[in-house]
Amino acid sequence: MSARGGQPGPAATGDGAAFGGLPRIQLNLRELSGAFGDLGTDVPLIAGLVMTCGLEPGRVLIVFGLMQMASGWRYGLPMPVQPLKAVAAIAIAGAIQAPVIHGGGLAIGVIMLVLTAAGLLDGVRRVVPRPVIRGIQLGLGLQLSWLALSRYIPARGSAGWGLAAACLLLIWLLRSSRRCPPALPVLALGAAAAVFLFPDPVWHPGSALASWPRASMPQGSDVLAGLVLLALPQVPLSLGNSILATHQMATDLFPERRVQLRQIGYSYSVLNLVAPFCGGVPVCHGSGGMAGHYLFGARTGGSVLIYGAVLVALGVAGMGGLLQAFPLPVLGAMLLAEGAALARFAADATARRLDLLVCLLVAALALAVPYGFAVGLAVGTAVAWAPAGWRHFFNPVA
Repeated sequence: MSARGGQPGPAATGDGAAFGGLPRIQLNLRELSGAFGDLGTDVPLIAGLVMTCGLEPGRVLIVFGLMQMASGWRYGLPMPVQPLKAVAAIAIAGAIQAPVIHGGGLAIGVIMLVLTAAGLLDGVRRVVPRPVIRGIQLGLGLQLSWLALSRYIPARGSAGWGLAAACLLLIWLLRSSRRCPPALPVLALGAAAAVFLFPDPVWHPGSALASWPRASMPQGSDVLAGLVLLALPQVPLSLGNSILATHQMATDLFPERRVQLRQIGYSYSVLNLVAPFCGGVPVCHGSGGMAGHYLFGARTGGSVLIYGAVLVALGVAGMGGLLQAFPLPVLGAMLLAEGAALARFAADATARRLDLLVCLLVAALALAVPYGFAVGLAVGTAVAWAPAGWRHFFNPVA
C-alpha cells in the first residue's frame, strides 16, 4: 500500500517486497517528478566540471547515472548521488584537470572506507550533537538559496526573474498534488523557455561511442595531488553533510527504514572507489539531494532510478552537453525551493536557547569562513560540549 497524504510509509525489503506496506521501488508520476528535484545542484556543478576541467560529458553522465540507479536500488529510498561540492568548487576555480580530479576521488573513497570500516563514523555521530547537524543543514540550505538568488535566477535578467517566479508559483501551488507533481510542469516550462525564450544553446551533440566509460588507472602523482588539493578540504564537509546530515535526513523523513550510518559510509566510499576508474566525477550522498527529491514527490528509490536512467540515456546518445542549455533561472527556482526545504529542519533546534545558538553559529560559520562546514562542525561541537556553567548561562531554566 502506498503512503498517503505525502507522508512516508513503512520501509521495504531488499527483494522489492514491502517493509510493512510501502514498496522499495515505485514508478509513478510522483516518483517521476521527484526524480528531477536535485537538478539545480547537479547540473551546474557537472557542467562546470565538464567545461573547465576537461572531463568528457557523455562519460560523466553515464557513470553518474549508473551510480544514481545503484543508490536507488540499494536503499529503496530517494537517496540520490551528488557531485562533491568542495571538490567541484575547488576544481572549477583552479581549472584542475581530470586526472587529478579522479585521483582526488580515489583518495576520498579510501579515506571514507577506512573511517567506516574502523567504526569511527559511529564515534563521530556520538560526539557531534543534533544542533550541530541542524546547523549544517541550515547553512547548506542558505548557501543553496543564496546561490540561486545571486547567480542562477539573475542569469537572464528580468526575463529570468519572471521565469523563476513562475516556476516558484507552480512549485507552491502543486506542492501537494499527486496528479500533477510540481517538477514536471516546471521542467516543461524550462524546456519551452530554452527553445523559445533563450534560443542560444551552447551544446552540440557528441559521439555516442566516445561517451562509453573506459577503464583507466589514476597515477600515483595524481592521487597525491588530489589528496592535498581536493580530498583534505572535502572530507570534513562530507562527514557533516554527506554522512551525518544525510543519516539524520533519512531518519527524519523515513524513521521506519532505519538506515544505518555505516551503510551510507560504505556506499559513499564504494562509489568513489569505482568512479575514478571509469571517468566519473567524485560523488557523495547529500541531505539536500534527499530533501529535493522528497519535496518534489519522491517516496521510494524509483525516483533515483528514473533520474539515473535519463542521465545514462543522454550520455549514451552523445547529448551530455544538452544540460548546459537548460535555463539557469529554472534551475535556480528549484535550487531555492530545495534550500528552503532543507533549512526548515532547523526548526527543532529552537526549543532550547543553547541549541539555537549552536545551530545558528554553525550555519553562520558555514557561510562566512573558508572551509566553513568543517570549521562549523568543530566549533559547534566544542560549544555544545562546553562546561555546565556555559550551558546554564544559555538555558537558565533547564
